[in-house]
Amino acid sequence: PPIPMWLAYYGGAAVLVLSFAALGMLWKSPRLEGERLRALVPVPAAALRVLVGALGLSLFVVVFVAALVGERSVGTNIAPTFIYVIFWLGLVVLTILLGNVWAWLNPWRAAADFVSWCWRRAGLEWEPPFTYPERLGHWPAAFLLLCFAALELAYTDPSDPRMLALAIAIYSWVTWVGMAAFGRELWLRAGEAFTVYFGLISRLSILTLRDGRAALRAPLHNVARNRERAGTVAFVAVMLGSVAFDGFSRTSYWQDRLFRIETDVGAIAFNLLGLVFAVAIVAVAYVAAVEVARRIGRERARLEQAFIGSLIPIAIAYVVAHYATLLLVQGQLAIPLASDPFGHGWDLFGTLDYRVNVQPLSADQTWYLQAGALVLGHVLGLVIAHDKALALFGSSRVALRTQYAMLGLMVLYTVGGLWLLSRG
Repeated sequence: PPIPMWLAYYGGAAVLVLSFAALGMLWKSPRLEGERLRALVPVPAAALRVLVGALGLSLFVVVFVAALVGERSVGTNIAPTFIYVIFWLGLVVLTILLGNVWAWLNPWRAAADFVSWCWRRAGLEWEPPFTYPERLGHWPAAFLLLCFAALELAYTDPSDPRMLALAIAIYSWVTWVGMAAFGRELWLRAGEAFTVYFGLISRLSILTLRDGRAALRAPLHNVARNRERAGTVAFVAVMLGSVAFDGFSRTSYWQDRLFRIETDVGAIAFNLLGLVFAVAIVAVAYVAAVEVARRIGRERARLEQAFIGSLIPIAIAYVVAHYATLLLVQGQLAIPLASDPFGHGWDLFGTLDYRVNVQPLSADQTWYLQAGALVLGHVLGLVIAHDKALALFGSSRVALRTQYAMLGLMVLYTVGGLWLLSRG
């Protein structure tokens, strides 16, 4: 780090404390409730959905075939780079800039829509045989996201194309069975991990689509909502906890202990235990902070769902802080790999000889980007939580008192994030 770590810790904490004080003095009434939109241009939604869905399905087929039969090498097979970098990281950036693009690109939805269209053309009807239990909420999506995180962070060779092909096949089967059993829209909104993930992230985008028109949305409006599906807290805990564990698993403390384990099964179990523990810590810390707010505000109803939106910018900040350099460097590999996705020596687009810039940012620039993202994400989390407290408790004095625990949580997350960056 270009500055002493003690200064980074105190500086990050000071920014949060000063932001909290400023909110208490200047932000006396809720301003982020509801959604303020300004309509822009009309969008041919039906045609665009078909075109973008076809693109998503085509990319899906290419990546799956590459993982299944392409060269079994990370450097020559497009599947690992596309899944872990272009899709998992690059789509986060696109979602923040352009809105919920995954809702259009989703290949599983595109395939299901095509089958449904053929079914109707044949004069047949399909009614989902099961009713989705409301109590399940986002729990299936949280479990599936945890499985994806376990593949990436706990498995000993997560970039093995054949393992990725198996994972794609299993996830596709689960998704299409879920759609057939409960209905396409319902399973996507509740049980499909990536739809839920990018849907939550898209709440921070100022672009959205309403009634067939692109629209500008006021920043931070309607990020936190009074009602969320059951399991949303668990889902966001997986979002945050998985990235936190990824950072911690790179420390010498974790690597030294992992090195002593002689079997792959033991290493996987050790990593999986660490991943679950990290998710649990995030969830418990959040629930405890919200419980303190509930008791101070003398609110009878539980408030975990109401404040969960305050963790969304923090989850995005963790992604930026931990993976920005991976996206900037490894993401460039998609350029030559696009010309030769299977590793057969092709040069379809004339980009096979592209040379990757291994240092697009200096070490100091990278550090400031990471630390700045962490602090900004937590400040935005404070703003969202403070506004929600004002909406729930009415009195600005009571609302401010209820947020002391949330301030402590944000400071804890910030210092912890900076520590992970310094040790990774």
